[in-house]
Amino acid sequence: MRGDIVKRRFLGSCSAVSLLLSQALLFALPAVVSAQSPPFIPLETQKHILAEPGVPTLGAAGADVTVVEYFDYNCPFCKALAPAFHPFIDKDHAAAVIYKEWPIFGGVSIYAAQSALAANYQQKYLQAHDALMSAPRLAENQQVDAALRAAGIDMIQLQKDLIAHKGAIDSLLKRNGTEARGLGLRGTPGILVGRQIVSGISDLAALQSAVAVARRRGTDDR
Repeated sequence: MRGDIVKRRFLGSCSAVSLLLSQALLFALPAVVSAQSPPFIPLETQKHILAEPGVPTLGAAGADVTVVEYFDYNCPFCKALAPAFHPFIDKDHAAAVIYKEWPIFGGVSIYAAQSALAANYQQKYLQAHDALMSAPRLAENQQVDAALRAAGIDMIQLQKDLIAHKGAIDSLLKRNGTEARGLGLRGTPGILVGRQIVSGISDLAALQSAVAVARRRGTDDR
């Protein structure tokens, strides 16, 4: 009987390790949009996702392809991908990126998301986003405050906005979570390129490749 218990624990450990390895491999591979990729989301769903996202859009106002990222500030894969977005927009003047806060790690991640959205009332959301993404793992709220302060965010005003606009901020986070779950996303980063969810995007080249495929297939209706 003891042998059976040990065996079950060993198999459970193997399963956990296999899951971690599969996730690591998934994000180490370049993005490939194939015939087995998820189908296009309905046009109306895309319009809803893009309409009034609550944060500034990075890139072209009249983009022919919009990339939407559902992310968590403590997600290591999100942090690894983050440096690709600005160079992508610098090189592709017809594309846009929309960041969607989805703090699935809970705790400090939620505070970080709320704080970044509160910074938008100072017209400094993108600065806050970049500061938190480039910061080390956020284990305490004080780390969030320090990163934002270093980025030039008025922290006294931010604390006031967190209180004054709590309803709007919480509503936006709820909306983002509902969208992500509706798309069938199981973790971060969740990337929507045009009207198709694309997995495995881990760097600039993979992002550019996915957008190029979207353009060829006309997945983003203007």
